[in-house]
Amino acid sequence: LVGMQFLQILSRKPGSLEVLFQIPFCQKQFPYTCLSTSACVYSKKKKGNSYDQVDQEKYKNLVHSVISYKTSAQTPETILEEDNLSYGPPAKHTPPIKAGTRTPRNWVPLINPSKRILPVSSDSNVPMKIRLQRTKMPSVTRILQQTLSPQQVFYLERWKQKMIEELGKEGFEEYTKNLFLQGELFHSALESIFLSEETAARDQGEDDVVAGYLSSVERVLEDISEVKALESGVHHETLQYLGLVDCVAKYQGQLCVIDWKTSEKPKPLLQNTYDNPLQVAAYIGAINHDANYNFQVRCGLIVVAYKDGSPAHPHFVDPDLCSQYWNKWLLRLEEYMDKN
Repeated sequence: LVGMQFLQILSRKPGSLEVLFQIPFCQKQFPYTCLSTSACVYSKKKKGNSYDQVDQEKYKNLVHSVISYKTSAQTPETILEEDNLSYGPPAKHTPPIKAGTRTPRNWVPLINPSKRILPVSSDSNVPMKIRLQRTKMPSVTRILQQTLSPQQVFYLERWKQKMIEELGKEGFEEYTKNLFLQGELFHSALESIFLSEETAARDQGEDDVVAGYLSSVERVLEDISEVKALESGVHHETLQYLGLVDCVAKYQGQLCVIDWKTSEKPKPLLQNTYDNPLQVAAYIGAINHDANYNFQVRCGLIVVAYKDGSPAHPHFVDPDLCSQYWNKWLLRLEEYMDKN
């Protein structure tokens, strides 16, 4: 607009702007004109300064002390000197030695270097079954039971108390008796199968419990061949301990000490079998140092069979693992000998 003399803002509110343009000159020539516009203004409302509400007099000393703060003259060295004077020199922390890294005092190799392997005889197809001689030598099972760690003892006792609460003392005794009986029947049925006594195996398999275990290990049995020993006694001539081996046979082409275990709970990992690998390693070492056996074993197999017939878990223990568990077994054997 030409000749605009002044601009008067009548009102201004958040969100709107009203402006009135007036042109009073030459009212005779031009009529009175008024232009009004509105526009949205999107702007944040200015916040008040929160420091304005602070009592400056009240906090003057605090502000002064912060501003005038100087770096402490103490250094890490002087702090350590003060600690040594107050509490003495710090004790050096020694990490605990793991059982697997300790070396037994009386170390005997797992494989017997002086054992002479005899030629295969004509009757080698018949599995060996040496009667276990009852002597003063401790058994592998006894040694492992008497050298349980405090943690293992705690969990075992807690499980026992829980079962007694649920079944009662007499009920728990009956439960453990049945478990032992089921294990015996299962081992007898397997022995009959390996000896090709199909009729005896079928008769024992009529029991529902044994039938479930046999069904569980059905696929594992397909990988087992050349059975060399069944329920056979072994003893370590040097270390003086003995045991009863479930089975010695080839599993997928490798000669193994096989340990059959029954369980109501799944054990898909080797660590779920607790001390069973140590037991297998102990049997392997005993066979290799027992003159009654004309062969040596380097591998182990733990087969966990289930009562409900679900597929068993075979845990293969290769030569490296066997060596590790053999070392742990020797430590447990030393612990037992020290106690007795």
